Amino acid sequence: MTTNGQAPHPSFYSFAPGRVELLGNHTDYNAGVVLSAAIDMGITATGRRRDDEAIILISGQSQATANAGRLDPRSQWTDYPLGVVKVFQEAGFAVGGFEVEYAGTLPSGAGLSSSAALEVSTAGLLVRLFGLKIPPLDLARLCRKAENEFVGVNCGLLDQASSVFGRKDHVVFLDCRSETVTTIPLPDSVGLLIVDSAVKHALTGGEYNERREQCFTAAGILGADALRDVTSAELVAAAMPDQVRRRAAHVVGEIERVFAAEKCLRAGDVVEFGRLMSASHRSSIENFENSTPELDALVDIACRQPGVHGARLTGGGFGGAIVALVDVAAIERTAAEVVTEYQERTGHLGVAYPCRAGDGVLAD
Repeated sequence: MTTNGQAPHPSFYSFAPGRVELLGNHTDYNAGVVLSAAIDMGITATGRRRDDEAIILISGQSQATANAGRLDPRSQWTDYPLGVVKVFQEAGFAVGGFEVEYAGTLPSGAGLSSSAALEVSTAGLLVRLFGLKIPPLDLARLCRKAENEFVGVNCGLLDQASSVFGRKDHVVFLDCRSETVTTIPLPDSVGLLIVDSAVKHALTGGEYNERREQCFTAAGILGADALRDVTSAELVAAAMPDQVRRRAAHVVGEIERVFAAEKCLRAGDVVEFGRLMSASHRSSIENFENSTPELDALVDIACRQPGVHGARLTGGGFGGAIVALVDVAAIERTAAEVVTEYQERTGHLGVAYPCRAGDGVLAD
């Protein structure tokens, strides 16, 4: 990195993990609840302050320069870190020039929230570089605001909160209505197996926004503020278009599954937790229609392996990856079996990532 001919400021780094959604598919914008885990893959930001207003962003062979006093979206990857700078400044934090180099271990397009990891790693670095005091929940909210307002993606708090609040060998429980976060131990007998389908995760064609609107329509028909306030029994009794009912059935059922899974975790019941994960995927197929043949194949193959308690798509769907809850002793063998059979069945070369729940943003 450059120093502009001046004595260099000290260098700091910040690591922010990606996340895997274990249960709570599309519940965030319905004021629901989600269970997720930070994973031991993510993005590291290494950088130092500058004495001018220049911001230098480096990632691999890509380098971009901006001015801390004049920040505007560019429709490039740099919008994520620059958006964080912008919302920090708007919140009254004095953030000036700096230079940063990013390195990551998250696969692109797998639905593991690389964008939030980029935002949170930047935020963690800025805290160190400029001596800022920001409570963890406010840090997550600022990163979400950067994505909402600067990048232009109307995401909820899940990804950023998971990246901030992740805890080794724990699951993150996020209540999207109250925006409160707790962590629950994940039994040490199980690990997480993420398998990338090699079908790019991209919410194109309006699928995400369409389902969001259908959920809001269902809540309106039921006279509820959000689907969080609706039970499955109430939904069955209501009159509404079949497609709208099925979309709502997925979300309402998913919220109920999250609360049930929380109890399973606290009781150490990984078998029932896995069953709830598989039930979630069936609902994605039948009700929300946000799965793909490739994801279905991966879930089917994984669930037939000894030591696998359950599996489902993770993230928004329409491509990306699955996550399976697997006995630690079986995870490496399962990873190899799933990838081999998946290629034989679909012709796609999937990539398996055995991992454990990891810590959230770390700055040093």
